[in-house]
Amino acid sequence: MNFRSFASLAAAFCATPREESSSARGWSSIPAWQDYHVAGTHVTCAPTNTNHARKVRRLTHLPLVILLIAAFCAAPRAAAQAPQSLGLDPAVLLNPPTDTWPTYNGDYTGRRYSTLDQINQKNIASLTLAWAFSTRGLNLKSTPLEVSGILYFSSPDHVWAVDARLGREIWHYETKTEGGKIGHRGVAMWKDYLYFETGDAHLVSLNAKDGKERWTIELADAKLGYFATMAPLVIRDHVLAGVSGDSTDIRGLLRSIDPETGAIQWTWYVDPDPGAPGSETWPKDPEAMLHGGGMTWMTGTYDPALNLVYWGTGNPNPVMVGDLRPGDNLYTCSIVALNPDTGKLVWYFQPSPHDVHDWDAVQTPILIDGEFRGKPRKLLAQASRNGFFVVLDRITGEHLLTSPFIETTWSKGIDERGRPIADPQANPTPAGSLAAPGSDGATNWMSPSFSLQTNLFYVNAHRLFSIYYRTVDGKVEGWGGRDQNLWGNSTLRALDYKTGKVVWNHEIGEGEAFTGMMTTAGHLLFGGDTTGNLLALDPATGKTLWHLNLGGNITSSPMTYQLDGRQYVVVAVHDHFYAFSLPPTAIKSGK
Repeated sequence: MNFRSFASLAAAFCATPREESSSARGWSSIPAWQDYHVAGTHVTCAPTNTNHARKVRRLTHLPLVILLIAAFCAAPRAAAQAPQSLGLDPAVLLNPPTDTWPTYNGDYTGRRYSTLDQINQKNIASLTLAWAFSTRGLNLKSTPLEVSGILYFSSPDHVWAVDARLGREIWHYETKTEGGKIGHRGVAMWKDYLYFETGDAHLVSLNAKDGKERWTIELADAKLGYFATMAPLVIRDHVLAGVSGDSTDIRGLLRSIDPETGAIQWTWYVDPDPGAPGSETWPKDPEAMLHGGGMTWMTGTYDPALNLVYWGTGNPNPVMVGDLRPGDNLYTCSIVALNPDTGKLVWYFQPSPHDVHDWDAVQTPILIDGEFRGKPRKLLAQASRNGFFVVLDRITGEHLLTSPFIETTWSKGIDERGRPIADPQANPTPAGSLAAPGSDGATNWMSPSFSLQTNLFYVNAHRLFSIYYRTVDGKVEGWGGRDQNLWGNSTLRALDYKTGKVVWNHEIGEGEAFTGMMTTAGHLLFGGDTTGNLLALDPATGKTLWHLNLGGNITSSPMTYQLDGRQYVVVAVHDHFYAFSLPPTAIKSGK
């Protein structure tokens, strides 16, 4: 930890506490002792009078700051032995995440559920900061990978390798590109190599041991308006990489890349070729279809037994203008199942036919093996941006359930295929039309989670009301409309996948929260609120068990791993990663 990182951390802990509220603000659940790694020195502060220590911290937090400064100044400056990359066996991706977090969602299912339980409901009140890492001003939205004791994560044009035990930088890669840089979700790993996308829509491969570049290839032409932000998905000897961009009328696609050479193995286009299945849902003039959008913004999921990869696709172009592209506009705003070896489409389901509100369907398609209407089934569930929760048979794509998971005003019902029926009165107009949700959606790219303990699906949901305007007449390219948010708030919701009903609701404040979610075998659900709190909830009831304000909006998703018998929970806020764990005394006692 350098001084700038330390100073930022100290400032966060010295922030004036607020009274407890429904959004879980305050310091009441923070233990009186703290356990830190600062520049390699392990520090434990354990006052004998716990109540007094808490009272002093509420007033000034000065004792904690003095101890942190003393630890920082006294820490040895000699570099410790950094862990060495041992590569990633692709077979690890088939297992639940424990000592590794080897892919964006932890494993192929997209559940973001960890079987680790060292941190649990009984000891969560003892959770404390283990280390912090600063990118020095570069905003973080990525979920780190953890392999062989090393974290790998990204920001636009940057990749880091960091010691997962101490938060020390091992190497840092930087490139300079033009193009869209609205955020970066993370990297992928295959054997000894890393893969990440760039703002100019390229895929770069790095050596995991030292961060040196191996090769770079073009995924799509940035001059046409393409860029790339997602974390690729590795399936055996395929690196699946998608693209972003909707400021121009471009065609969405997904490519499979050879991880060794960078050669393109196959390309699947979201907008079909003229005469191909799905083309009948577009105008006869192929120009609209071949420039119809459908970006592949987010990372998909995979079922090894079925050898099917599942991906969500983006909205059609032009955005918010539908009269120039009558029809359902397949395969935009869809969940698709592809063969990862060939890129051939196996089945699809479209949650938002003929979208005119920018409600893509790129939200994580979570894989669930469970009972549905009395029969064991292989299922896929998605909380889609349009406000509806859908459950499908992931073998065939058969529709099983569609239900709203938040209040909406744009739909008149559900059709015979399980798709919401749009109300034309909610479409954008020059004078403006009121609709909920707003274009940011009832949810967005924030990761959902599914717990194997509760069998509940968890989503960060938004109540968002907007006025939708059509802003361009005649020929439209890119955006033909905009919306203006009027009011919104956020809530964490638990859904019963068998019925679609909301089991519990935890309000998290005014405005929009952009924190992803994670569940663990410790009977915990991690998420965040709109005021910067990292939350640990009871996944069965939604009750707050622990919280800590990290000093800014959390726009990443928590992840966890266990090394040397110690479990860590890691999350990013602004330009810092914070790692939390239990103190050694709590680990030894098992409490």
